[in-house]
Amino acid sequence: MVRPVVEGARRRFNVAAAEVSHQDSWQRAAVGFACVSGTRSHAVQVIDSVERFVWSFPEVEVLSTIRRVCDSEEEL
Repeated sequence: MVRPVVEGARRRFNVAAAEVSHQDSWQRAAVGFACVSGTRSHAVQVIDSVERFVWSFPEVEVLSTIRRVCDSEEEL
């Protein structure tokens, strides 16, 4: 079930996407998405769309979401 979510988000929203944890679990996954944009508002819109896309899968139960926005002037 992870592959359709990850690949679908990549194709539809042009984001980076990967399963980032629980790869050895059969019924659990942690998936990360990232985008780069010229404006914060556009990045938020894209990630909002990705989140709605993930929620559109009835067989997926989202337990939590975490967001982090990195500013170009912020030290990583």
